[in-house]
Amino acid sequence: PGVLWTVEGQHNTVYLLGSVHLLRDSDGALPGIAEAAYADAEQVVMEIDLDDPAVADPAALLDEMQRAALLPAGTTLRGVLGSDYESIAGQVAEAGLDLALLEPFAPWFVATLLMQVELAQRGFRPELGIEQRIAERAARDRKPIEGLETPVGQFTMLARLPLPVQKRFLEMTLEETESMDTELDRLLEAWRDGDTAALAGLLTDAYEEFPELYRPLTEDRNRAWVEQLGPLLDDRDDYLV
Repeated sequence: PGVLWTVEGQHNTVYLLGSVHLLRDSDGALPGIAEAAYADAEQVVMEIDLDDPAVADPAALLDEMQRAALLPAGTTLRGVLGSDYESIAGQVAEAGLDLALLEPFAPWFVATLLMQVELAQRGFRPELGIEQRIAERAARDRKPIEGLETPVGQFTMLARLPLPVQKRFLEMTLEETESMDTELDRLLEAWRDGDTAALAGLLTDAYEEFPELYRPLTEDRNRAWVEQLGPLLDDRDDYLV
């Protein structure tokens, strides 16, 4: 079980592993196919290089994120959210966040923070996620790790979203929290079973209603990644991506 594709190069193999960034204690060990792919690979490629000292410093990372999330001078979160502010503030308060304290920040930052809080309340932790586990093992085994993106690049991409799109992103995040428990169970079950059709349905349903968000968050990034991954097939080392 699990989600893994194998791409054969002239002299090597590139494994593409479908990952989950955060997991719970109860989610257990890595899937067997992930273990086997890791064992065979000489190098690891991730969305972000978790072996980078700058990435490993949570305080510095949060500082970079907050800098990228600051609204332009003269713009406030209340102004961006408009007549929906009070309603959104009430929903966000249920997760324990005070929207008044986030007034200088863009809606994408609030959405990201809200999702982190909701997942943490359900026991999901990044240190249990696939990337973190593999990164720690790769560090011990001295396998090189490369990143396809940087955190600053991700923050910048979110910050460039037009403010109305960011507002919709926050609204979608609030909608997701209402059905999160059921959706997470379905998502993890499909991931464990290697049910890519179910995964595709679960992950794209919301975005189909909102292509302005799907395009930069998924399509554009996938295309940028393919340009970086293609040349790996000309190498002699095997890679786990």
